[in-house]
Amino acid sequence: MNRERRSADVLIAGAGPAGMAAAVRARESGASVLVLDDNPEAGGQIWRNGQRHPANRKAAAWFRAFSRSGADVITGTRIVHGDAKRSHLLVEIQDRILDVEYRKLILATGARELFLPFPGWTIPNVMGTGGLQALVKSGLPVAGKRIIVAGTGPLLLAAADYFRHQGAVVPVVAEQTSLARLARFALRLQHHPEKLFQAAALRFHLRGSRYLASCRVEAAYGDARLQRVQLRRGQQTWRENCDYLAIAYGFRPNIELPALLGCQVHSSGVRVNRFQQTSQEDIYCAGECTGVGGVELSIVEGEIAGYAAAGRSDLASRFFSAQRKARRFAAALDSTFALDRGLKDLALPETIICRCEDVTWNRLQDMSSWRSAKLYTRCGMGPCQGRVCGPILEFLLGLHPEGVRPPAFPCRLDTLSD
Repeated sequence: MNRERRSADVLIAGAGPAGMAAAVRARESGASVLVLDDNPEAGGQIWRNGQRHPANRKAAAWFRAFSRSGADVITGTRIVHGDAKRSHLLVEIQDRILDVEYRKLILATGARELFLPFPGWTIPNVMGTGGLQALVKSGLPVAGKRIIVAGTGPLLLAAADYFRHQGAVVPVVAEQTSLARLARFALRLQHHPEKLFQAAALRFHLRGSRYLASCRVEAAYGDARLQRVQLRRGQQTWRENCDYLAIAYGFRPNIELPALLGCQVHSSGVRVNRFQQTSQEDIYCAGECTGVGGVELSIVEGEIAGYAAAGRSDLASRFFSAQRKARRFAAALDSTFALDRGLKDLALPETIICRCEDVTWNRLQDMSSWRSAKLYTRCGMGPCQGRVCGPILEFLLGLHPEGVRPPAFPCRLDTLSD
């Protein structure tokens, strides 16, 4: 395979909102910037296809700033390994390998959807809300299809509105949190009038859909594909016909690469100081990998990290106030949409927990550690390397995945042999 060497003052892994903001601010400070991303183009999951179809004015403004910044961008990459002591990353891209050296590294690796098991959750057309949105944005036709949106958080309304705009029918939006919590959250939104207006506008657009609080999916049914779901609200249960179930129980930060590079991590994300600096002096983290908090927090963290990595801590400190405000709002989201303990009781003994290795719930209930689950059942040993089942067992049993080993992501044998 062809092998190339690249270098940059500031290397950024991830071209979502946080990575884009970091690149813009680092370039403003005069640093050379190289941005790597595994997607075909910048924008991340939240702003997928945003270059051509911006989600809003803020997204459009950041895409313009990013394209004009002069940052070097390489998409379609996969980071296989890294060495913090040598300030080096090994990157796989198409038919070549990149050896990338950096002076400072900013990790903006984002987050992934949290899946919780229930009978039928592995049936085709049951998928994460973000995953279904990504498929639709990539061309999946949903016009005339019935899509039930369920789970928790403000993403439910935004996703339902998006599906409706694509011609889908959204009969039900099932929110697992209570109406009382939603009411308290609405009162807090008085201090964020733009968000209150946005929420009200989304609800108005979805006036033809039932928005049900304290409601959750209990089971999904279908043969070759999804046909109906069973919902519960209090003591009432019923079934709804549908073509797709888009379900979102929140997100978990992507911390594998930071952990591989020796950064201190915890279940909520990578530990950083106020300048977004990790326990590794030359490595910064920004966005959802430091804790899930929404696009506004991701952007401001990216700006701080970009300035700080480029040696402009004076400019970075100007964003501390906005950072605190965004974090307070993120904390309010966490408390409002905390997962109900009743979700732990949905899986039946025969319900699959680890989809890669077909490990069922009855084989895992008595496990005392993540290590024992891997040793005795192969849970977490499949292609996803525990990225799906790991958070599930953390929620169900309090088991925490242990350690990360290279390669950080699946790669070609040619890459390993080279």
